[in-house]
Parts: sequence; structure tokens; C-alpha cells
Amino acid sequence: MVNPELAIIPQHVAIIMDGNGRWANKRGLPRTVGHSKGVEAVRETVRAAGDAGVKYLTLFAFSSENWSRPETEVRDLLGLLRRFIRQDLAELHRENVRIRVIGEREKLRSDILPLLLEAEETTRFNTALTLIIAFNYGARDEIARAVAMLARDVEAGILKASEIDPEKISARLDTAGIPDPDLIIRTSGEERLSNFLLWQAAYSELVFLPDYWPDFDRKLFLDALKTYASRDRRFGGLSDKTIAVGG
Repeated sequence: MVNPELAIIPQHVAIIMDGNGRWANKRGLPRTVGHSKGVEAVRETVRAAGDAGVKYLTLFAFSSENWSRPETEVRDLLGLLRRFIRQDLAELHRENVRIRVIGEREKLRSDILPLLLEAEETTRFNTALTLIIAFNYGARDEIARAVAMLARDVEAGILKASEIDPEKISARLDTAGIPDPDLIIRTSGEERLSNFLLWQAAYSELVFLPDYWPDFDRKLFLDALKTYASRDRRFGGLSDKTIAVGG
């Protein structure tokens, strides 16, 4: 049910889920506990987004830079992903949630890729919330792969270099067919995009929260939506308010 306090609902919300390790360190707990607690926040956020009427929710689950973390932490993170898909996929499917995965796939470990493909295939015809999992994802890598595809098309004579425009680039990104995010939320007090949806974020509203991701809940999500609704989005032009006062 859409919250009556939210006058404007963003169609697409993207979240940089940051602060699991710091949440755990602050409590004297292993970082793995913070990651496990973060999965609970994912579950609540998916439900909150669906209830609010959001159509697309993108979660930055694992960046292409995360492989440089200690091997034990990478192993724990991958284990959480496996458990999330195995334990939550059936429920997400029952809730009519569609799952899409963005990120580089060719070099993914053989025990991870089949799980991601299964999640996509199982839910491909669902029509409620689309949950986009950014896994092994980096925006610069995504753009480079899109440019390489365009270059191959030019070499093959399929496309002229002069015909390349923003729409053709967007069509070759991992997010092809998905609207750009209206709102990007980042937790933990950091105020940067960290190589996340750089092309797609051109006109996104940004909300930075001091809370660590394991503390993210329905209230914080709805508060971010209220902040979004209060913004005056102009997309490079004049807002209705400015036009009305002749500014």
C-alpha cells in the first residue's frame, strides 16, 4: 500500500549499502556479523520498497573492487549471497518480485554464476517490484564494455561512428531497459558514488545518511523517499516554481 504521506514516489531507487564492517567494529563484533545483519536490512528494504510503490530497486551488493578485500571476508560475502538466493528466492518469487543482475559475468566463479542465472530465470515473468542486484559491478567497467560493443559494431559495419549517441550507449549498458534511478541512497556517512551507476546517475537525487547499513529500516527508507519528494527536479531546465514567478 502506498504511503499517503508520500506525494511523489520515485520509480527507481538505488542504494549503496555501506557500513556493515564499521557497524560490527563499533560493537566489538566480527565483520561477518555486520554482513549477516546487513542481509536482514536487505529483506526489510525490499518489502518497504514494494509496499511504497517503488517499481525498481537496485542494491550495490558486491563491487568489482571488493575482490581485493581479505580472502576470508570475500568468502563470507559470497556465502551470504548464496544463502540469500537459496533462502529468499522462493519468497521473492511468491511476492511477484523480478530479479535482475547487473555486473561483469564472464569472469565470475562457476559456483556463483548459476545461482544468479537461476534467480533471473525463475522470476523473469514477475511483474511487481524489479530487484536489481549489482554484483561484481563497477560503473567504469560497465561503460568500457558498452563502448567495446559499439566499437565492434562499427568495425563490423553495423553502425557508423557518427550514429553513436547517448541512447545507443545506454542500450548497451547492463541496465538496458531499466529507467535511470530517480533516487540514490548511501548509508554510513560517506558522500560519494564509489563507481556506482555513474552514467545512469546523471540526474539522480542523492541522499546520504549517517546510519550504517545494518541499521537501515523501513522508517529510514520512507524518510529518504520523503526527502526525495521535497526536491525540485529540473533536469537542466526551469522548474514549474521558477516559471510561475518569472525567474
